[in-house]
Amino acid sequence: MAELGHYNKLRILKRADIGVFLDGDDYGDILLPRKYVTEAMQIGSDTEVFLYNDSEDRIIATTLKPRAQIGECAYLKVVSTSKFGAFMDWGLPKDLLVPFSEQQKPMQKGYSYTVYLFVDESTERIAASTRLEQHLALEGAGFKPRQAVDLLIYGKSDLGFKAVVNGTHLGQLYSNEIFQALHYGERVKGYIKQLRNDGRIDLTLQLPSHLGRDHLGSAIIEHLRQNEGVSKLTDKSPPEEIYREFGVSKANYKKALGQLYKQRRITIEKHQVTLL
Repeated sequence: MAELGHYNKLRILKRADIGVFLDGDDYGDILLPRKYVTEAMQIGSDTEVFLYNDSEDRIIATTLKPRAQIGECAYLKVVSTSKFGAFMDWGLPKDLLVPFSEQQKPMQKGYSYTVYLFVDESTERIAASTRLEQHLALEGAGFKPRQAVDLLIYGKSDLGFKAVVNGTHLGQLYSNEIFQALHYGERVKGYIKQLRNDGRIDLTLQLPSHLGRDHLGSAIIEHLRQNEGVSKLTDKSPPEEIYREFGVSKANYKKALGQLYKQRRITIEKHQVTLL
């Protein structure tokens, strides 16, 4: 069945001067405008398209790729505002509306925000919302500590940064455990740190040292091999330089160096580490 706000593989029914018409199931015939039609699109064949509402609120097809589809989050820029709400550039000819009722705080032209895409049941149109807590889960049932997850940074709190987890949940990163600059809209890899008593998700950008040390040790050895067996990153190096290279805290890096030293795989001097 064809779905609004999603990619669909639809059968080509007929050609017309304005494009080709596709079998939209319950939506009826759906137009794919002529500018998106290629010679490979023949009557009776299937083609993958994205369905959205055009400027007259008709369902129309496109081969363009929007920055997100229904049920996903994206970091988008506001290109205009009106009495209906804010309009965001999402990669399609018609901008994406964020109604006033779906704005966590008034949105401003020229600024970017993380939004969740959904179909407004009252209007049957694609819309977006910055009220992520109304659309995404706060409790992390099903997640396990140390599980790898994809994060989208969307806001700050008194404790640190807030992130969308795997596109479905919301979680918290803590300032004292962040060793890199983070920015709104940035996508990073992370891990489930723990599920709190209230079920909410605490996140971390790196595994606890006793779990990640072997992997880090291998990364250090590979780094040394790629640099003729010598690295200027020692246990005295600035934390930001260590994080830039390995994505870990200085404390974890020192522990991994200590383990490699005990294994007699490296020597550690004041200004360099050498591979044995």
